[in-house]
Amino acid sequence: MDMLSPGQRRKTMQAIKSTNTKIEIMLGKALWAQGYRYRKNDKSVFGKPDFTFKKYRLVIFCDSEFWHGKNWETLQKRLRSNREYWIPKIERNIARDIKVNETLIQDGWTVLRFWESEIKNSLSMCISKVESIIKGAAQVDNFIS
Repeated sequence: MDMLSPGQRRKTMQAIKSTNTKIEIMLGKALWAQGYRYRKNDKSVFGKPDFTFKKYRLVIFCDSEFWHGKNWETLQKRLRSNREYWIPKIERNIARDIKVNETLIQDGWTVLRFWESEIKNSLSMCISKVESIIKGAAQVDNFIS
C-alpha cells in the first residue's frame, strides 16, 4: 500500500528528472574537460541515449540503480510499499534496457551503461572506458582511410 496520497505521489514523481541528472552532468563535464564532444539525448538514435558519439558509433547511458534495477533480486525483496506498482515498473525498465542494447548493437553501435555508483565513485574508470573505445575506433578509422 502506498503511504502517500495520490496528490503527494504525483508531486513526488513529477520532481524526478529524466535528463540532466546529477550523474549525467558529472560524466558530461568530465568528458567535455577531456575534449570529447557529444550529443545529449539524441532523439535520432534508438533509445535516446544520454550521450552519443556518432562519429565513433558509441552511446552511453547513465543508469540509476533503483530505476534500472541494479541487483534486482535483492532490491525487489527490500521493496516495502506499493510493490504492485514498483516491481512491474522496474521490470519493464530492465526489459526496455535489454531491448535498446540489443537493437543498438545490431545497428553497429557500441553501448556503454554506467551505474550511478560507478559514475559517483569511479568517474576516472568511466572516462577510461570511453577513451579506450574512442581511441580504438579512431585507430580503425585511420587504418581504413
